[in-house]
Amino acid sequence: MSNPEARPDEVVCGSGSASSPEILSPRDVPLGGPRAMRVRRTLPQRGRSLIGAWCFVDHYGPDRVSDSGGMNVPPHPHTGLQTVSWLFQGEITHRDSAGTVGAVLPGEVNLMTAGRGISHSEVSTPETTTLHGAQLWVALPDGDRFTEPGFEHYAPSEVTGDGWSARVFLGELLGDASPVRTFTPLLGAELVLDAGTALDVPVDATFEHGVLVDRGSLEVAGLPAAYGELAFVPHGSDTLRLVAGDEGARVLVLGGPPFGEEIVMWWKHKNICRMGRSPRKATRNCRSNLS
Repeated sequence: MSNPEARPDEVVCGSGSASSPEILSPRDVPLGGPRAMRVRRTLPQRGRSLIGAWCFVDHYGPDRVSDSGGMNVPPHPHTGLQTVSWLFQGEITHRDSAGTVGAVLPGEVNLMTAGRGISHSEVSTPETTTLHGAQLWVALPDGDRFTEPGFEHYAPSEVTGDGWSARVFLGELLGDASPVRTFTPLLGAELVLDAGTALDVPVDATFEHGVLVDRGSLEVAGLPAAYGELAFVPHGSDTLRLVAGDEGARVLVLGGPPFGEEIVMWWKHKNICRMGRSPRKATRNCRSNLS
């Protein structure tokens, strides 16, 4: 996922200071050009750039590939972050400069660690007629941002309860845990609620959380959240209360402790760099690492 702006502003990203839940509305962004597939972006925003170490949330579809053109993101580099791909429908082929070729499939997570630098491409398969999913980024802490690049794939089992089901792809939730490695404590899970279900989800009180609504609507910690919106809940509570609307809901639950580092997200010729230092040093390091 790349920013198509030729001269983007440099944005210093902070975690914000909200002490109560809030709703983040998405903005419509073309993926790689003005006539490309469009995504709904809820992170980063000027008011809130991070939820834990999660620094980027793109949500797309369901789109007919015949109309949108599908996903066709050519090779491009990243440093200092991890990318997390999660699909609800369709199939995408991932290729990277570390030699990994893998399929992104519904209900299975692909996590790529960029570390000191990696290049990858993402292209929807010819057989895909509908594409629907989320692309997420995780900032690496300063001590790990030059780690070796890598790739992990994991297909979580479904766990169920009264009126709900879940797939935990990062961290721990609802009695299940993912083996996928992260460099800060993180939570990532798909949660489906039947119509009218009220669920008090036990969570780590040191985590702040984001709940992205993919289908239906629900209340998150008492706030109504509609399709495409991201509900932010600050740390401090060991329970996350979710109440599904009349049509039920499908959401992604993201979380982690406040990141605690200032980061700079820098796009240059469709490249991205995440650095934990001053903007000037970040720019210089980005160019040297991507050359």
